[in-house]
Amino acid sequence: MQGVSGFRRTSGVTATYGLLIAANAGAWLWAWIAFTGRPALLGTALLAYTLGLRHAFDADHIAAIDNVVRKLIQQQRTSYSVGLFFSLGHSTVVIAGCLALAAAAATLRGRLDALHSAGSAIGTAVSALFLLTIGLANLFVLRSTAVTFARVRQGVALDDEALSASLAVRGPITRALRRLFALVSAPWQMYPVGLLFGLGFDTATEIGLLTLSAKEASFGLSLLSVLVFPALFTAGMSLMDTTDSTLMSRAYGWAFVDPLRKLRYN
Repeated sequence: MQGVSGFRRTSGVTATYGLLIAANAGAWLWAWIAFTGRPALLGTALLAYTLGLRHAFDADHIAAIDNVVRKLIQQQRTSYSVGLFFSLGHSTVVIAGCLALAAAAATLRGRLDALHSAGSAIGTAVSALFLLTIGLANLFVLRSTAVTFARVRQGVALDDEALSASLAVRGPITRALRRLFALVSAPWQMYPVGLLFGLGFDTATEIGLLTLSAKEASFGLSLLSVLVFPALFTAGMSLMDTTDSTLMSRAYGWAFVDPLRKLRYN
């Protein structure tokens, strides 16, 4: 049964990456067709793609994906596609925002700077609050893990069930939100989580893409052509987010085979 499960997991990862590679190639083919003979716009398309690759390495993405992968691995559930669904939910908001701003570019042309400043201030506060919450929760986990590790070094037998219970300890904020966190029991449920994250527009990367799309639309670029930019952004971000969850699934899977290995890894 374990061999069959491993084969299905490998097949799923292969199929997912086949889809992602095809999506990336398709997005670039679209850009090439739309911007043939317009090298400046092809350069802008490359910038949008790079922003997507870069955005996947933002701390909030890594923290959200890492924590959900760890939770699903502990529950012995598939986790490699966590990053894919998270990025798709996140990108839904980005694409909608690009379309809305592009459609209203003429009206908002003089207000983009003000929107950028306001969005940056709000986004910084949202990101800081999220990361401080994750940091506080992990401090509680670290304390519990350190105590357990010290007991093992003193010769106390290591019980896997007790260890799992110990690693499940979280801070007061996380305990209050335990029911909400418990809702994520499958990778596809990261889509609405990514959607909520996207609503914060919490990084300069997203704001930059929105401004970029609106600027090109204000110069007369059609809405269909403007969509090339968020499509490339989504393709790059999905590729990196999926790679993050795939690598973390393998790392946690290796660590959780043995209770002592699990303790050391955590």
